[in-house]
Amino acid sequence: MTVAANLAKSLPLLENGDRLTRDEFERRYHAMPDLKKAELIEGVVYVPSPLRYYRHGRPHAHIMAWLGLYSSATPGVEFADNATVRLDLDNEPQPDALLRIEEACGGRSRISEDDYVEGAPELIVEIASSSASYDLHDKLKVYRRNGVQEYIVWQLAEQKLDWFSLQGGEYIPLQPDESNLTRSRIFPGLDLPIAALLAGDLATVLAQVQKSMITEAH
Repeated sequence: MTVAANLAKSLPLLENGDRLTRDEFERRYHAMPDLKKAELIEGVVYVPSPLRYYRHGRPHAHIMAWLGLYSSATPGVEFADNATVRLDLDNEPQPDALLRIEEACGGRSRISEDDYVEGAPELIVEIASSSASYDLHDKLKVYRRNGVQEYIVWQLAEQKLDWFSLQGGEYIPLQPDESNLTRSRIFPGLDLPIAALLAGDLATVLAQVQKSMITEAH
């Protein structure tokens, strides 16, 4: 019998609404190797439902393509998909996507010896079912308090995307410029034509990133 199987016999399973310490959350999560995603937000466990194609999988893939193209051409910058992030003793989210500056290059997060992100990545992206999601409420407060510099929430039901920038301790929504591009304040050249992304026009999104990355700022 495997170590995980032995643990699973001795530990309760993670359930939505459980109130746990971070250490206990990790022990139970490790004992459930078939569980793909669970989060601890303000000491409360969230285990999401299975994910749908148009309501999560496809938009998530488009975000990863955007961040991946930028990361591939930007030394000292890494991106990740669904990596667990240890933010503080009550919060261990597993964001849909993140973009981080490597610690050696002045980034605020690091990779622990057991291969988790510790500290606040510079950019986090969440794909939310709607504006009622905890991504825009409890999670937003947690990311702000822990110093995540930029936070993107794509609300699928409303076909809306908010890009927040941490300024003066508060999240301020970034606004598109005269070219209808929303531009990162942390990552030069990480520009987004939000209308194209919402329309599923990934080719335009990626073409814009390529164009922005040949500028002097990048």
